[in-house]
Amino acid sequence: MYDEARGAGLAFAPAEPDPCAADRQARDYAKDELRQVLPLQLRDDLDSVAIHLHVTGRRLRTAPGLDAATREDILYVCARAGMALDLAHLTAARRELERLEAIARRCGVER
Repeated sequence: MYDEARGAGLAFAPAEPDPCAADRQARDYAKDELRQVLPLQLRDDLDSVAIHLHVTGRRLRTAPGLDAATREDILYVCARAGMALDLAHLTAARRELERLEAIARRCGVER
């Protein structure tokens, strides 16, 4: 698209994205396309994990008295779970949710 726009001599041709932006665009595209072909049961299971992940992550992020290392662990596990959900890898997403719930139990944050 970028080469075609420049080749056509468009005055406002978009600049090529940097590597991080290109990766985000490719990931968003793949995520959108993947969701269209997944079986309904798998989509429901992924959505259920996503909801639990969001609620547990928010509860942990707002918990008082957590040290910086624990907060980094929470962000790391949430990011890994998010990537697993984007790729529709239910087993990996559940595994990361279990890791997040283990952190919540360790920190005394109830469900």
